[in-house]
Amino acid sequence: MMTEKQTPESVFKEYEKAVDYNKQIGLYENVEKNQDFFLGDQWRHLAAPDLEKPVLNFIKRVITYFIAMLVSDDVAVSLTPFRPDEKQAAACKILEREIRRVMERTGFKAKCRELLKNCAVDGDGDFYLWLDPESGDIQSDPIDNTKVLFGNPYVADVQAQRYILIVQRMQLAEARKVAEEKGKNPDEVRPDGEHLYYGEDMEAGDHLVTVVTRLWKQDGTVRFLKATRDLLLQGETDTGYRRYPVCHMMWERVKASYHGRSPVTGLIPNQVFINKVWAMAMCSVKNLAFPKIIYDENKIEEWDNAAGRAIAVAGDPNEAIATGFRAPDFSDQALVLVDRTISYTKDFMGASDAALGNVKPDNTSAIIAVQRASSAPLELQRLAFYQLVEDWVRVVIDMIRADYGVRHAIIEDAAGQQTYIESFDFSEIDLEAMEVNVDVGAASYWSELSQITTMDNLLAKGVIADAVTYLEAIPDHMIKNKSRLIEKLKEQQAAQQQAMGGEMPGGGMPGGM
Repeated sequence: MMTEKQTPESVFKEYEKAVDYNKQIGLYENVEKNQDFFLGDQWRHLAAPDLEKPVLNFIKRVITYFIAMLVSDDVAVSLTPFRPDEKQAAACKILEREIRRVMERTGFKAKCRELLKNCAVDGDGDFYLWLDPESGDIQSDPIDNTKVLFGNPYVADVQAQRYILIVQRMQLAEARKVAEEKGKNPDEVRPDGEHLYYGEDMEAGDHLVTVVTRLWKQDGTVRFLKATRDLLLQGETDTGYRRYPVCHMMWERVKASYHGRSPVTGLIPNQVFINKVWAMAMCSVKNLAFPKIIYDENKIEEWDNAAGRAIAVAGDPNEAIATGFRAPDFSDQALVLVDRTISYTKDFMGASDAALGNVKPDNTSAIIAVQRASSAPLELQRLAFYQLVEDWVRVVIDMIRADYGVRHAIIEDAAGQQTYIESFDFSEIDLEAMEVNVDVGAASYWSELSQITTMDNLLAKGVIADAVTYLEAIPDHMIKNKSRLIEKLKEQQAAQQQAMGGEMPGGGMPGGM
């Protein structure tokens, strides 16, 4: 398949086209405004030096609740071969362990929180995965939705895109260093003066360079290049990947667009109203809450509030020359309306008092019931997050197949026994022969507590008579050195069995436990 030769001019022509689309839908302005309101900078750009600027930031409370409800889930990856093949079964076990290793080394769960925060506030969340050439490890970074540009902005499917642009804003010195390392003339790298991206001040554009990474598929694999406006930093390179190393999630799907809608966008008018009413209430209290002294300036030249100081009076001082005045209090309806606006807004967003923990259930079952009921409004976002995690795992598997080559590997069986393999060829992995299951299950504190309580009851009633079976069902992080403890119990069971002439010991906890 013939493709047009890419140049910095052609890449930035595509970049400008994508930027124009984002400007038409108001993406850059919305992201900046949403970020400001989430962080509490809600009076920005307002010229009112004499007005109090209170912030009752219920937006942050709602959004952080949303994020907490979604990231309270753990991630488990299981791979099974389509056919009973020992070689494929071993490859599945090796891949499972390697995926868990990538998750741990990249801080995947922590970065999921960052991505979900971006998604909730900006409308979209994106992962960009790349291979570190120095360590040979896969890296995974959340990236702003303003810096991921789809070739077809009307389609949200990542893998269906003709090309994808990843935008980086690099310091001028750093970009010139990269150019020099690639054998290019660093003087051809110049700042571009752009001011599109959140967090950059107006002067930063004079010291930053826009570097665009273009990804596209050709002959069944993903290729890329890097360019500034004036220089091709890295020419066309074949990655060997079959999937784009990009994972995309929208908070609220918008028809015929790859950008979603943030819940913050709809809450801003309510937040502005609450802040304004509260500011006017504070101004009223400050100006009118305390009595005013009214005096006759024909008899008193100047009033003095100093304690015990004499005041000169023209005429008879026994005549009424001063009095106190207090303005009527402002109506409580203003504060009632503020409270109701906050309450109704949170209820409509699915963040009621019960959901936010402002109730006190009497038992674990009630806590779980409240938790499940309060998470119902987030079910679509939860499913979208699950799909994002599954896409991430599939991309990691594709990158392992293409990049790892021959490395040592470890196979771990169901009993936890590990077998070391000196050399395993990851390039021979056949993903089509595997079934990928990504399970994202509840791992919140109360779910784990419920599980432990259930296991305790089963053990106490004699339904479970084996201590090893009991411990294997307990979450790993709830018991320190759990695997070592299980191993010791198995040794005790084997010793007891041998001492009893081959009979299995009866119920109870070995070792007097």
